[in-house]
Amino acid sequence: MSDGKRETWAGRFGVVLAAAGSAVGLGNFLRFPGVAAQNGGGAFMIPYFFSLLFIALPLCWMEWSMGRLGGSYGHGSASGVFDVLTGHRKPWAKYLGVMGIVGGLGIFFYYVYIESWTLGYSVFALTGKYAAIDSPEEMGRFLDSYLGGGGDYFKTLWPAYIFFIITFVANFAILYNGISGGIERFCKFAMPLLFFVAVILVFRVFTLDAPVKPEWNLSEGLGFLWNPDFSALRSARVWLAAAGQVFFSISVGIGTLLTYASYMKSRDDVLTASTTSAFLNEFAELVLGASIVIPAAYMFFGPAGTTEAVAGGTFGLAFKTTPLIFKGMSGGPLIGFAWFFLLFIAGCTSSVSIIQPSLSFLQDEFGFDRRRCVLVLGALTFLFANLAIFGKCVIDEMDFWFSSFGLPLFGLVESLFFAFFFGVDRGWQEIHRSARLRLPVFLKYVMKWCTPFFLFLILFSWLVTDGWSTILMIRKVDGEWRPLYEGAAFWWVLVTRFCLLSVFGATCWLVKVAWKSEKHRSNIYDYNT
Repeated sequence: MSDGKRETWAGRFGVVLAAAGSAVGLGNFLRFPGVAAQNGGGAFMIPYFFSLLFIALPLCWMEWSMGRLGGSYGHGSASGVFDVLTGHRKPWAKYLGVMGIVGGLGIFFYYVYIESWTLGYSVFALTGKYAAIDSPEEMGRFLDSYLGGGGDYFKTLWPAYIFFIITFVANFAILYNGISGGIERFCKFAMPLLFFVAVILVFRVFTLDAPVKPEWNLSEGLGFLWNPDFSALRSARVWLAAAGQVFFSISVGIGTLLTYASYMKSRDDVLTASTTSAFLNEFAELVLGASIVIPAAYMFFGPAGTTEAVAGGTFGLAFKTTPLIFKGMSGGPLIGFAWFFLLFIAGCTSSVSIIQPSLSFLQDEFGFDRRRCVLVLGALTFLFANLAIFGKCVIDEMDFWFSSFGLPLFGLVESLFFAFFFGVDRGWQEIHRSARLRLPVFLKYVMKWCTPFFLFLILFSWLVTDGWSTILMIRKVDGEWRPLYEGAAFWWVLVTRFCLLSVFGATCWLVKVAWKSEKHRSNIYDYNT
């Protein structure tokens, strides 16, 4: 058992807000409304809630219960938790847990840079940097100039790099102060502020009075998003899109919730905490996120322009369309600042969470001081973040391995460990230990059979349709297979793959070294006691 020296959350309210902060991010306010509008509108909610009930929430409860158990034995990383679940008798289990250590770390490599864009744009909105721009195409050139350090708007990369440095330092300043003094304290301030700003933006959008054409009004804008197209449900891609959205939205499959739960006390209620944080995430996504971007875009650009904006993806919607929307409102600079600062807060609460599993691993398995670990990981992530900043196609490559491929893969591994090593009966008891709520009994069987099956189906379907060609770096153009990357981009991607493989290999080596210590050799875990 743990010697009691590990950190714990100061209170239930703090851990709920921290977990909700991990889940609430750019996807809630940008990705969800775009995906829903493209995939049947209101009809999209049928596969969405199906996936929420059969995939995301069960996996969420699994992670919280396994994480709290692992924390009671002094382990907060997936490697340590998996070792506990197998009673220290399956040497290979801890190496599968490496995915839960490296996954969040790898996402942080590029996510912190994207997060810094929102901080930069909040300043640009307030200072009127893009005030003279009046088309999405020109906003695209503004973004390219900002990220490339050339063109008509920015002469160097220094503005983007300075905002990156500020964002990077802010993240590690929070992490430096620990679980309760850093992450929990920050989320107690940041999450209420996030919801407050979001409500103000929703109110501002709902009080607009058709600024361009009478027929481009709020009612039609909400209808654009929510009017159901039930014929879309016949497409397997719509179901996969819904599963992917809700899976990533709840923040499962990263290892973060597993680690967060490990800092709870043994008698804390993980079921209420996990369910409440999931509810807050869904409120941010379905109520707030769906009520801002798409309705506002419709009122300024109409059906054709909104369709084009949605087709441009998350980045296009965020940095090419929304600046023009909020610029066109009364009080545009302040509204634009509020919007991008909202995204910045959402990004920060997520980014500080995804690096915590790797911090927990170094602290728990090697006994290192937290602040020293923060400095070491800060140096490592800074190097890889610069690879994402300066390398061509590096962000897409990292996102592929750590998000598109890594999250469903690790989620599948977690569900299998819960069902067949932890055991569904023991897991069910662990979920309900000290719980105020009771889950319907049928969910026990969902956790054992349905969740692993659907995760396997998502991963397999994605690999068959898109994944394998990205792995092989090829694409089909006019019926012919051609290289996905050419010129310098090809070499940047190869270097990136080598570096990421090195990080994974180095972490496996660290796991091997840690488990050779006396602490691990003497531990045979019995979670029946």
